[in-house]
Formats: sequence, C-alpha cells, structure tokens
Amino acid sequence: MPDLIIRNGTLIDGSGAPGIPADVAIEGDRIRALGEVGDAPAAREIDASGQVITPGFIDTHAHSDGVLLHDPQHANGLLQGITTEFITQDGLSYAPLSAANLEMYGRYLAGLLGPPPPPGTDMSSIGAMRDSYDGKGCNVAVLVPHGPVRLESAGFRDVPLSGSALETARALLRGGLAEGALGFSTGLSYYPNSYSDTDELVALNQVVAEAGGVYVTHVRNHNNDRAPGGSGITEALEVGRRSGVKVHVSHYRTQVASAGRVEQLMEEIDAAKAAGVDVTLETYPYPVNATVPQYFLDGSFHEGGTDALLDRLDDPALRDRALQSLRSLFPGALENACWTWLASERNRDLRGVAFADAAAQRGCSVEELTLDVMREERLACGFRSIPPADVSLWRQLDADVMQLLARDDYMVGSDAIPLGDFPHPRGYGTFPRIVGRLRRRLGYPLEQVVQRMTQLPAQRFGLQGRGTLTSGSFADLVVFDPDVISETATFDDPTAPPAGISHVIVNGRVAVEHGRCTGVLAGRCLG
Repeated sequence: MPDLIIRNGTLIDGSGAPGIPADVAIEGDRIRALGEVGDAPAAREIDASGQVITPGFIDTHAHSDGVLLHDPQHANGLLQGITTEFITQDGLSYAPLSAANLEMYGRYLAGLLGPPPPPGTDMSSIGAMRDSYDGKGCNVAVLVPHGPVRLESAGFRDVPLSGSALETARALLRGGLAEGALGFSTGLSYYPNSYSDTDELVALNQVVAEAGGVYVTHVRNHNNDRAPGGSGITEALEVGRRSGVKVHVSHYRTQVASAGRVEQLMEEIDAAKAAGVDVTLETYPYPVNATVPQYFLDGSFHEGGTDALLDRLDDPALRDRALQSLRSLFPGALENACWTWLASERNRDLRGVAFADAAAQRGCSVEELTLDVMREERLACGFRSIPPADVSLWRQLDADVMQLLARDDYMVGSDAIPLGDFPHPRGYGTFPRIVGRLRRRLGYPLEQVVQRMTQLPAQRFGLQGRGTLTSGSFADLVVFDPDVISETATFDDPTAPPAGISHVIVNGRVAVEHGRCTGVLAGRCLG
C-alpha cells in the first residue's frame, strides 16, 4: 500500500514537457507510480485538484550554513517549495577547518551566515560537515569552500599559494570532493579568497575537473589587478578554459546601471561557450543585493583574521585609512544601504534603518557610522541595498531576469541570508516570485520556468534521482496553484510567507501542509 497518494493534479515533471493530469503514488522516500493509480487505498492522500505537482525546487545558492545549525526546520526555504539547498557559497563556510580556525572564521562570517556553529560541532572535514546537515527541513548540498581551504594551507595571509601550501590546498580539495562535495566555491569579493590569483584558481580547479565537479564562483571585484584585464568574469572563464572545469557563475545579472542590456551582459559568456568553455549561471529576481560592511574594506585590513581586523578597526591611528577605504572601494554604495541584522541589543534601534538616516541621527558621516557599528557589533552585522524608486526601472530588471531564465544555461539561486527582523526578502520570496508573479506578468511558460528550478540544476550538479518526477525518483515535490502562487515578502515586510503553495514533500514526507510547516525534518545531505 502506498504511504501517500497525491490525486487529481496536473503533473509538470521538471523536464520542460507540458503538464498532464496525473496522480502520484509514494512509498517510503520514492515515487512508485505516476498517472492513473486507481482507487487503491493509501495511508494518506492529498487532493491536488486545480493545482500542479512539480519536483521540489533546487536553490543553487544560499547562505544558510549557520542558520540551519540553529534552526533545522528552515521554514523560509521550505515554504517557498525549496526541497534542496546549496550552501557553502562564495567560498565562505566552516569546513574543512581546525577547531581554532573554526572559532575565528565563524565570528568573521557571522554577518553573512549567522551565529557560529554550536560548541563542539565537528567541521574538520567535509565529511564531518555533511553529517551536521543531515536531518534538516530540506536537503542540503555542499561544495568545498575556498576560504577554509586557504586558511588551512596558508593562514589568513595575503600570500600566493605555491609549493607545499598549494599541495596542501589541493589535497584538502581532493579530500572534500571524495567525501561528497559536489564542487568548489569561491567568492572573490571576500577574504581570504581574494588574496588568490588566477594561477591559484586554475591549479585548484584542475583537481575539481578531474573529479567531475563544478567550479561555482562569485566573480572578483576585489584585487582586480590579479585578474586578466582586471575583469572578474574574464577570470572565471579563463579558469574554465585553462583547467577544463565546469564553471557556474553566481548571481550574474543586469544591475540598475545596466538594466535592459542582457545581450551585452552575455557577450563574453557566449563567446567563451562557443570556444568550448562549459558555463552555467544563476540569478535572483530582486534589484538589490545584501552583504556585510567589511566587504568595503581593502584586503590589508582583513589580513590575520577576525581579531586582527577588529584590532585595526579599534585603532585610532588607522581610523582615517579605514574611512577612506569605506568611501573609495565602491563609491556611494553605503549611502544607499539599510541595516538588516545586528547581533546585539546595543544597536537595536538601527534595524531596518537606512545608513544615511542613522548617520544623520548620530551626527556623523555614513562611513563613520558603518565603522562604528562594525566595531560595536564585532562584525556580527549585515545590510542590504535600498531598491530603486523608479518602478519602470525595477520592471525592466524583472524582465531581464526572466529573459536570462529563458536561456537553457540559467537557473535560480536565492542568495538568501535569512537573518534578523529585516532581511532581504529574497530569502523568503525568490522562487514564488519567479514562478508566480513574474512568470504570469511577463508570459513565460510554466513548464520552462519549473525546468530551470528543478531538472537543470539537478543535472548540472549531479543530483541523481532528483529534479524530475519519474517512477523510482526521490519523492521531493511541490503542490501549488499556478494562478495564485506568489511571494508576499516585501522590503517592509520581508519575512512574510508566500501564497499559493499548499504542500511540500521532502523524501516522501509531508514537510509543508496547507501552507504551514509540519515540523518534519526529512532532509538529507546529498552527495
């Protein structure tokens, strides 16, 4: 007898094929039958009349590494229909790290990943890390992150990886891939990653290519002189060309200054693909980003790690140099920012407040405010940009996102940072915004959009038995009303759950029922 039958829905199997009327019978963690399954009883039934049944959505880029360790339910992802989430992004995570480096780097990353792992958590290897992410609300997939590899082989220092240090790094990477990581990630806006050069990235990715993994990169915009032609995207493509690795480019999309220029954005990508570089990409459907304020400090401030950085920020003799870095690295960006998360109660009144308004309240410059809050919060703080007031510009950026997703090499990564009371709404609304509001407004086929969220990432990263609904595949499914599904999270109410998603099934168990989490923790660490 089936454990669960979903009846009377329209099956969109993830392949891009048109939907068909079908029932789905599930036994254990697998789909056992599709189509007409008859009147045989099941332990449980779900009526999907008027709804579609699709594979669970795969979020190819999220920063939930710390959050999942403290809140395994992970409602912000599950309620969107996300059944698998890729963490360890931008080369920023907790393994493979010694206990001392884990304590240091956990504090360094708190503004992005949340509170460090609970005391005693073993992150000494990718295998140990994977054990920590079994039994969460959704499935989790991991990459080997560049930052920990560099810390364990060369320390938090601006030095080239060469000789024995490079061999140590390659061995760590090779070991992590053997223990279940699906590739290698870096973010060349962050440290110690940005201390690297192209030759280092090629040498490391030769190991990834040999293992059949994927190189996932947030392209460089720090130390640009270390990249060919000073271009981060040129560097990423050069790494693919020289190492033979499969390249996956994180959140690559038009920005406010380049809205409407999709063809121009993709020229270099398409030329590289024509020359044989294997490239895929991802995007999220919002016009602004989110990160941490130390992003605006040059690499000399970061050298030595968390305590050394804090000592420099506390040093009156270095204050002017720190302020100059905040002004000059990305001019004007801080003036268009808003605090999302501050760990302590000391600055509670700044949560959700624009930097410019907070600076005016304190009678200081935006840069002085930023520096003081970093010091006061000991780096445990984050922010997002403020969206454009021009609705036509925002809509053009929406159209650009959907135009990118019409390509067969684009998928969806939320870039979620689900921290605090005022997070970026992408952590709560990315998938329903695309498959709902934007798809309906801009007229894209539902089957195509679902394929970009399911089969395409599963194939790219080698997630066997996931991403399509076939007999014998893992039972990760979403049931939703295609005419209703939409995000409700907004910049002023960013944690509101989406509408139109009735059920989410993870490995055959009902994780969301009638739009509410059931408390089931059926996720596995994949690899």
